[in-house]
Amino acid sequence: MKNLKSIFSTIVLLLTFTTVTAQYGNGYGNGYGNGYGNGYGRQRLDSDLRNSEPEKPKEIPVEVTVAEIMKKMKPELKLDALQEIAVGNVMKESIREQGIIIKDESVGQEQKIKEIQALSETTTRKINEYLNPDQRDLYKKIMEEAQNPKSSRKSKRNK
Repeated sequence: MKNLKSIFSTIVLLLTFTTVTAQYGNGYGNGYGNGYGNGYGRQRLDSDLRNSEPEKPKEIPVEVTVAEIMKKMKPELKLDALQEIAVGNVMKESIREQGIIIKDESVGQEQKIKEIQALSETTTRKINEYLNPDQRDLYKKIMEEAQNPKSSRKSKRNK
């Protein structure tokens, strides 16, 4: 009789222990690991999500942007190695300055637009210094297409 009571109490104790550990997520495959199971863990996760700031998109390095632009421009303009380096450097400088203008919060939107337009004109002038007359005409066409992508698509379809 005593053995039966001890076996029964051991079984009850084991079942109670497994129920408690399953409830708090200590193993048993419920996916919460060592956390506090369904109720407590979810509340903590939700509060962490509410308190965290949204992630800022990662900035693409200027060099990567310029490399992508130069991949397209080099064959179209038939740039030699020296021209490629010089035009690339002008573009790097321009993109960096454009980023500075955009991030400047002390200036209004209209002023930023004017500064970016002036920067664009300066960049075009500097790039044209490194190009021969045929390349300048091609560069001008490329820039017009970049500014008016819809009209260039229509003209390509009509050809």
